[in-house]
Amino acid sequence: MKKFDFKKADIRLIVYDFDGVMTDNTAIVDENGKESVVVNRGDGYGVLQIKKLNIPQVIISTEENKVVNVRGQKLGIPAIHGIENKKTVLLDYCLANHIAPDNVLFIGNDLNDYEAMTIAGYSAAPQDAEPEIKEYVDHVFEAKGGKGVIRELYRELTT
Repeated sequence: MKKFDFKKADIRLIVYDFDGVMTDNTAIVDENGKESVVVNRGDGYGVLQIKKLNIPQVIISTEENKVVNVRGQKLGIPAIHGIENKKTVLLDYCLANHIAPDNVLFIGNDLNDYEAMTIAGYSAAPQDAEPEIKEYVDHVFEAKGGKGVIRELYRELTT
């Protein structure tokens, strides 16, 4: 498993993909077409603790479901969703917030995260990410998506 020292990295922004990082990539669809997802409360705690470290966090997701925004609001972090090009959105976000892409940690799990990962200074993925993503990233978490990835990140940042 790839591993690097999070404490030595100069991380000024953490970007999360939503599905497959904050969830296990499963969507539940009812007979009316309403989608639901399951999130991990431990990950929510991790987000809140990372906020105390003064590291901004943002969700960038191609998913158009408003559940992404609702989760971001609950956690008190921005959620940008329903977008096609994560790389462009990340560059724009960094520019608007005066953050060098070299100081970004991007956590994603799927092929649509790759382009954004190539401009981020640091990249990581859940244990169950796509093989091509796991080969590329700087770090692969022990946790699977939706099963404590962000809580594990918090531990890596502080222990």
